[in-house]
Amino acid sequence: MLNLKQNMLVTSAIAALFCLFLLIIFGDKGLADLNMLKKARDGLKDKNEMLVQENISLYHSIERLKNDLVFIENIARQELGVVSKNEIIFKISKQ
Repeated sequence: MLNLKQNMLVTSAIAALFCLFLLIIFGDKGLADLNMLKKARDGLKDKNEMLVQENISLYHSIERLKNDLVFIENIARQELGVVSKNEIIFKISKQ
């Protein structure tokens, strides 16, 4: 009789521990959520680093646009198609 009670107690304790283990792993704010949040955090860190690098690049471009006349001329040529007074434009038509 005592052995049966001990077996039931041990079985109940094991079942309770197993339930707690499942709750820790898969429950709300458990390890699964923790891993998901870590991945999201790492993705945000990567995106933040990319934006920092883009901001640095834009800052350098702004500084060059303020001070570098050759850079301004190159940008005007590339983006606006500006030509200087002494240049000749050749238009080639495909026939």
